[in-house]
Amino acid sequence: MSRAFVQIDNVAMRYGGVEGTLALEGCSLEVQEGEFVAVVGPSGCGKSTLMRLVSGLWPATDGNVLVAEREVDGPLSLVGMAFQNPTLLPWRRILDNVMLPLEVVPAHRKRLRSERAKYEAKALELLKLVGLDGFGGKFPYQLSGGMQQRTSLCRALIHEPPLLMLDEPFSALDVFTREDLWAVLQQVWMARKPTVILVTHDLREAAYLADRVLVMSARPGRIIAERRVPFPRPRTMETTFLPEFTELVADLRSYIAAARKGEEVENVPA
Repeated sequence: MSRAFVQIDNVAMRYGGVEGTLALEGCSLEVQEGEFVAVVGPSGCGKSTLMRLVSGLWPATDGNVLVAEREVDGPLSLVGMAFQNPTLLPWRRILDNVMLPLEVVPAHRKRLRSERAKYEAKALELLKLVGLDGFGGKFPYQLSGGMQQRTSLCRALIHEPPLLMLDEPFSALDVFTREDLWAVLQQVWMARKPTVILVTHDLREAAYLADRVLVMSARPGRIIAERRVPFPRPRTMETTFLPEFTELVADLRSYIAAARKGEEVENVPA
């Protein structure tokens, strides 16, 4: 059996030296290539810290982090990232914002000048995929928050990263826009099948999007439970009204409630 694409083995992360805050301790998980995994848990449990360790933005204090069977020892070019705020560059048009990673990732930067037309066509195709056909020439201020977040998703995907890291990407949006973007992200994942790790507080979002949902304990964070999501794709809003969906969300909520109180929970294996 092949090794997992993302492996986190007994990882600890402490901020501020030996007397600092212990954010993660004894944290282990595996994500298979092409799998969509959501991570949920109480506020402050270390979900975002986990994301930064996997992407190589921060080094672990202890334990091992491997991506594509290589130890992570710095920022990874094979990762695409999207955060709660789109952080688009206001002076660049939407098409140029999407293409920004191509100017940074060495493999693409070398070819960008000679193959710019091909890359622009690829960026426009992504914009069309997320419902932004015709908006490439606009500036960020001319787009709604939901449209800016769609742009951020395109930017995370433009260099075809095998690993997509999403840290609360839709939490600042209203519920209807957020649900629209669930469908967009599902469509993108089904079309391209990157490995995805999504951090979210929204349990419906986790159950709608993921193959597996991992639950973290209160700080110091570790994985205390996991649930496999049984619903076939493509999922729709009607899926979220199924009794089985409601039961799954309720189960996840009960794990987090117990974690907040420091209670032990019985893990449900995937």
